[in-house]
Amino acid sequence: MTTWQLNTPVAFIIFNRPDTTRRVFEMIRQAQPPKLLVIADGARENHPSDRQNCAAAKGIIAEVDWDCEVTTNYSDRNLGCRDRLASGLNWVFEQVPEAIILEDDCLPHSSFFRFCEEMLLKYRNDNRIMHIGGNNFQMQKSRTNDSYYFSRYNHCWGWASWGRAWQHYDVDMKLWNLIKDGDWLQDILQDRKSVREWNHNFQKIYDLTTDSWDYQWTFACWLQSGLSILPNENLISNIGFSKEATHTFRKNLFADLPLQPMQFPLKHPIVMIRDQQADNSTQNLIFSRRFIARLRRKFWISSTRNIFVS
Repeated sequence: MTTWQLNTPVAFIIFNRPDTTRRVFEMIRQAQPPKLLVIADGARENHPSDRQNCAAAKGIIAEVDWDCEVTTNYSDRNLGCRDRLASGLNWVFEQVPEAIILEDDCLPHSSFFRFCEEMLLKYRNDNRIMHIGGNNFQMQKSRTNDSYYFSRYNHCWGWASWGRAWQHYDVDMKLWNLIKDGDWLQDILQDRKSVREWNHNFQKIYDLTTDSWDYQWTFACWLQSGLSILPNENLISNIGFSKEATHTFRKNLFADLPLQPMQFPLKHPIVMIRDQQADNSTQNLIFSRRFIARLRRKFWISSTRNIFVS
């Protein structure tokens, strides 16, 4: 029996949470990637505990004890979520042509790494695929017997991609003003209520009223008519819902989702067709502002988009 060995670089995004950083790091340690690229933001001036906690999180990286090339991209000042993640991921794809990406509160199942690597290899030269996600938000509904399905949604609580796809990313969304009055979102979403919601989302990002990097990634993928690969098992659990979090302040039904193992060998779909039923469920469950308002009332949630996914 052959033992599988991870060959893909892993990018690890950390900040000021050594507790969750350690849990995710232990899963990375088990996978033993040959290259680890670490992105960290600087401490915030008005948060006295940040300096100590940021240093503690960085200290965990020094515990790499396998054959691994470690490179770091640490900011000496606080850039914030939008600029730090955007600049850090730009740096990652300047170093490597493809990568698996984890944030410090996104706990992967051990099979997540192999799933990403096999997808990166299989679709490396297929420009239709831009994103490989680790989350399944279908709430225990398996809509196909395959190992994964194709989607328009690029969930970012543990994901992978290629430099060939990331080259289309623009944190400033400069094309938004040129196309926002067209019908391109209607062509993608095929639902006027959803179009209104996503127009609202993108406009807030363009106007810098939301400190986020991930809407811009969705925007880039949609402009390229790109598809995402999403697993039929949930391979990522967000363990970061707490008062210390930047966005995920209080727990809701998406917090600490149970992890499920991916079975190998993978069963691939025989056709590359987006799963419209799954996508409609995702839109209604996660991205509907009416649903988010209900969640806020029930769980006292203080933010919207970053509670969930990209």
